[in-house]
Amino acid sequence: MSTPHIDAEPGAFADTVLLPGDPLRARHIAQTQLTDTIQVTARRNMLGYTGVYRGRRVSVMGGGMGIASTAIYATELVRVYGVRRIIRVGTCGGIGNTALGEVLLAQSASTDASFNRHAFGGHDLAACADFKLLRCAAEVATKTGMGVRVASVFSTDRFYDADPDLVPLLLRHGIVAVEMEAAGLYGLAMREGVQALAIIAVSDHLERGVHLTGAEREQGLDDMAELALECACA
Repeated sequence: MSTPHIDAEPGAFADTVLLPGDPLRARHIAQTQLTDTIQVTARRNMLGYTGVYRGRRVSVMGGGMGIASTAIYATELVRVYGVRRIIRVGTCGGIGNTALGEVLLAQSASTDASFNRHAFGGHDLAACADFKLLRCAAEVATKTGMGVRVASVFSTDRFYDADPDLVPLLLRHGIVAVEMEAAGLYGLAMREGVQALAIIAVSDHLERGVHLTGAEREQGLDDMAELALECACA
């Protein structure tokens, strides 16, 4: 069995997949957090792995940047490989009172992309995380002492040349971070009847012009991956 973008055997993926954007992040998670790990796909260098965490099979795979790429991989994982839960693990640009390194659980994701509107008959979809996954992540974080914030985020199609009036508009509506995937992932999960959650760390502050170092990003990724894996086993 294969798809245009995934070259894996039937049953190669677990029912839960962690989906960072960068395939090298996927490899890092697989090598440092999972045991008995097997690489199951490398088509287009979008690496995917399946291993074991606390006795349960879990997969991790890169999903690329932006809603379009994420939606391609998520759709094929769900429709062809039977994946039922997708947890995005990535980074974002914070605004307002967010702090570098802060971990956000995205409860909802607004967007300037037309992806959900096209699929929702031209209407505006309220793209939301799965509540059970969201609650699980919040509870696990509380038990382990990991500081997280449940927040609303904005998924943009534009990494460069964004609307200069966007940040004040987002802050007015209580949105505290900008990223590129969650709204599309949530809309797709709602339509496909599966669970999805985005766990994202503030790697840059869009107003202050400050950034995490490479080492800090890696440590934040490890913490988020562990949180996601604990939810996968709950």
